[in-house]
Amino acid sequence: MGGVNYIKVEEYLKNGAVILDVRTHMEYNEENIPGSTHIVLDTIPENIEAIKDLNVPVVAICKSGIRSQHATDFLMQHGIDIINGGGLKSLLLMVKK
Repeated sequence: MGGVNYIKVEEYLKNGAVILDVRTHMEYNEENIPGSTHIVLDTIPENIEAIKDLNVPVVAICKSGIRSQHATDFLMQHGIDIINGGGLKSLLLMVKK
């Protein structure tokens, strides 16, 4: 499992990457980043084509960075340009800059 490279995450966001939130529906409804795409981690395999259709790089997030790393690893294997953005709180700080 790799760590989060926040410099690279910031580059992805500056270049128009979409934020993919892989948390549960309850977590997402409590707090989210406006404009993010929400696909629960367990449903990623059945949503690969929808993610590919975004046609932009992807920054995956969750609560702590563990689920987003699983999503990142899986989607990379399917040819998607994706990076682990880590936890929601850290990314919120970055997005609000």
